[in-house]
Amino acid sequence: MTERLTIETEFLFRLTLEVAAPENVGSAADHELRVIAITGGNFEGPQLNGTVLPIGADWLRVEPDGTARIDVRITLREASGALIQVNYAGIRTGQRDVLARLAGGEAVSPDEYYFRATMRFETAAPQLLWLNRTLAIATGQRPPSGPCYDVYAVK
Repeated sequence: MTERLTIETEFLFRLTLEVAAPENVGSAADHELRVIAITGGNFEGPQLNGTVLPIGADWLRVEPDGTARIDVRITLREASGALIQVNYAGIRTGQRDVLARLAGGEAVSPDEYYFRATMRFETAAPQLLWLNRTLAIATGQRPPSGPCYDVYAVK
């Protein structure tokens, strides 16, 4: 029998996004598609700090019960000037009344809903090449000001 390995993580940074109003593309078979432009933001952590470029979007699929499936592509500019492409997918779900409050722009405690994502990075910066071989997970929050994530490298 093989032994079970535990997952360890290391905090990378907190990512705070600024977003435009959603563009409603319309209803598909089992969800509503919204495209939300990323207009800026920042990230801060022990090893990585910088800004979010106003390039990218979230192709958000909202299911009938309010569950949101997140599909985001953004570009980060690290303090050194290096660019980092980030792709992430996630899910935000919870009880229908909680999701309705979030959708209405209310401040809702993050312990009232589930918001998680997986992230991949791509960069050409020699000092950051380790990111190309790092899978990250994130816990998210959705305050009225825009999404915020605590991002952890999976060791």
